Amino acid sequence: MATSGGGVLRRALVRHRARMIGSSLLFCLHQFCETMVPVAIGIIVSCAVETGDVTAMLLSLVGLAALFVVLSFAYRIGARIIVVAIEREAHLLRVEVARTVLDPRGIDTELSAGELLTVGTSDAEKTSWILDVVARSASATTALVVTAVALLVVDVPLGLAVVIGTPLLLLVLQWCAPVLTRAATASQTEIARVSGLATDLVGGVRPLRGIGGEGAAARRYAEASRRALDATLRLARGNSAYLGLSATVGSLLAAGVAGGAGYLALTGRLTLGELVTVVGLAQFLVEPLSSLSRLPGVTAVVRGSADRVATVLGAPPLVEGAVPDPDAAATDARPSVRAPRLDLHAVAHGSLRGIDLDVAPGETVGVVAYRPADAESLVSVLSGQVPLDPSAGRVGVGGTDVRELPLTEVRRTVLVEPHAADLFAGTVRTNIVTRAADEARLDAAVTASAVTDLIDLHEAGLDHPVTDRGASLSGGQRQRVALARALAADPPLLVLHDPTTAVDSVTEHAIADGIRTLRAGPDRATVVVSTSPALLAVTDRVVVIDDGRVVARGTHRSLSTTDPTYRERVLR
Repeated sequence: MATSGGGVLRRALVRHRARMIGSSLLFCLHQFCETMVPVAIGIIVSCAVETGDVTAMLLSLVGLAALFVVLSFAYRIGARIIVVAIEREAHLLRVEVARTVLDPRGIDTELSAGELLTVGTSDAEKTSWILDVVARSASATTALVVTAVALLVVDVPLGLAVVIGTPLLLLVLQWCAPVLTRAATASQTEIARVSGLATDLVGGVRPLRGIGGEGAAARRYAEASRRALDATLRLARGNSAYLGLSATVGSLLAAGVAGGAGYLALTGRLTLGELVTVVGLAQFLVEPLSSLSRLPGVTAVVRGSADRVATVLGAPPLVEGAVPDPDAAATDARPSVRAPRLDLHAVAHGSLRGIDLDVAPGETVGVVAYRPADAESLVSVLSGQVPLDPSAGRVGVGGTDVRELPLTEVRRTVLVEPHAADLFAGTVRTNIVTRAADEARLDAAVTASAVTDLIDLHEAGLDHPVTDRGASLSGGQRQRVALARALAADPPLLVLHDPTTAVDSVTEHAIADGIRTLRAGPDRATVVVSTSPALLAVTDRVVVIDDGRVVARGTHRSLSTTDPTYRERVLR
């Protein structure tokens, strides 16, 4: 896997080399024919116009028409080939970024969800532009070489002006490229950051309204947008100065060649046909010079995007282990999970200071964390999305340390449904059934999570549409759909983190009974991390955590009777 921007770009060129080479050759043919147009016109003037030879004129016009046909089709076919290569590379990069982000091991990155989305879409697309940059660089170089050769044939000093002047111009442009690359990278980073912030704000607009935080959120977004604007303006100013300088120098070079040709014609060193050829070539010279002058700016954007793509593709996994391979899982020689048993021994992570927790098959265990940080740390450990050093305790599933189990087996056995669950654009059904599930199981999950209240409100029922991130649903509806998804998956070990904070008390009691009924049996075990009395009442026992340690154990009834702190925190 490429771990640098340069590596990402080189890999793109290698895996599309056939199309890139084919397109480059056709673009070069197109530019060769375009360069030959003023040469052909000069020859027509010399051989047909000046001599008055009608036959030569007709043949020349046929030849000129053929030249235009070749250059036209060469460009059309070459452009079609390179566009296919660009779109395929963009697709491959999007898939690779998505695969990396969705890796069950997680990825260790500071990028927000919105920034990752930008990398997987905008940056992936811009990185694929490297194929077009190479093809157009080859065609522009061909035009300059052919122009220089043609001018050398007509007059050596004119040809030398192009041969010497062009490399000097390119050196100046190359000197400016790193500055543009840094400006482009800074601009894209700020834009991705503000895009990620916008995504988060849109997703959390309802909670913000509930706490009256719209003003603070708007100010925060305005500040981020201002930073993005400043970075974009710096890039725009740099690009403008750069393009102005390159256009001026290129035009001066072309004007110098044309002026020199005019002087030579006045002194009799050039014929009328040669003058027409040189002036035509000088005018044509502006186009490849302009193309080359724009390429460093485009390349800067491409390199900035490639660096960001490489940052994601090269991000290390949060937890160790091989990438899960369903086909290889069956032949994995390591232990497999035989029973839905969970045991934590001296686990220290985040705010946890070495807790012990065990859940036997068939049990439903409640976990009450007086401090939200303790609950978050525990859920993070159980989700397997954090690296757990051997000195920080042991997490066992089915009696085996998770570090000794195949990652696919752990993911298949343990499902953690977080408090802030995400929904996706689609329907209620597609958000619940994420893998094969029979209708009976689906109906049971819908009933247990009280999603029936939602589907009864709409004629489409389970096929009622859901917008991106579940924005079309209320907070309680989103929670219930997410809970139904977890219950329909029917994992051996299910961990629920505050699954009913946004529902009313009557619905909460119904959900508690539904979870208890649906998760009954020796082949399942359930952990409910919550302070909800309704949920804790249906558990077999409760473990209480405070200040990172287990401070009490017992049933909900006994703790409510004998533990004043528990009674105050849970039964308030």
